[in-house]
Amino acid sequence: MTLQSAIITFACDGCGRAFAVPASYVGRKAVCKTCGAKVSVPAQRPPATTDISSRTGCWRNANANTEGATTASTALIQSEEMVGVLSSEQPHRPAAGAAKIPVHIRRLMADAQQMTKAFGSGIGPIRIKSAVGDPPEVYQIEYNVSSLARGWFGRPKKRTSHRVEIQLTSEYPRVSPICRMLTPIFHPNIDSTTICVGDHWTAGERLIDLVIRIGEMLAYQAYNIKSPLDGEAAMWADLHQSRLPTDTRDLHSADI
Repeated sequence: MTLQSAIITFACDGCGRAFAVPASYVGRKAVCKTCGAKVSVPAQRPPATTDISSRTGCWRNANANTEGATTASTALIQSEEMVGVLSSEQPHRPAAGAAKIPVHIRRLMADAQQMTKAFGSGIGPIRIKSAVGDPPEVYQIEYNVSSLARGWFGRPKKRTSHRVEIQLTSEYPRVSPICRMLTPIFHPNIDSTTICVGDHWTAGERLIDLVIRIGEMLAYQAYNIKSPLDGEAAMWADLHQSRLPTDTRDLHSADI
């Protein structure tokens, strides 16, 4: 048996994944596609009974419906493809999904990119004030939107600067984000601790769409007086519908 036909088997030190490569690969280095650990092909003599023809026969028996005989060279190529070991001259990094990033983290990463693109410039009525986490799990959003705050004797007064905290819990996006006002507000569906967004949330909704929807609520472009969090604000809105919305701008223009 020549050196070219010999097979060396070894395991990744990081995850235990089995590798089978030609003996000519001794000393070459690559990256394990399962765990990302660096692996090096060790110097090891193959068992005396190992030969390509016997391996080819096993594969052919396992795939009895395959037409034609599998040659020794083809079997060797299949072996290399199965383990994904590459030459040291052109090492590959793990495939995009090899790191097995949890779905929750992938969603947070996608949200962060979209949020930065839509609201990171600081231009427009909505901007990111701060973001905590890597990727972020808590955002503070600043709105420059004409709305209302509670004034003397319960009467509303105009307010144009608002700040909202959005927390993405471990159950996000299956469960809606926790949203709360950090500045005073007078709105039927918002109080000091809660912004009522849960009834409309779906796991497929983008975070930037939620941010815009909160802006529309602040602008009184969206409100519900039938099941309010603030009964007094609901009564005022019902009696003064001609004065609403308080801000008529299309906030979706921020979604770039």
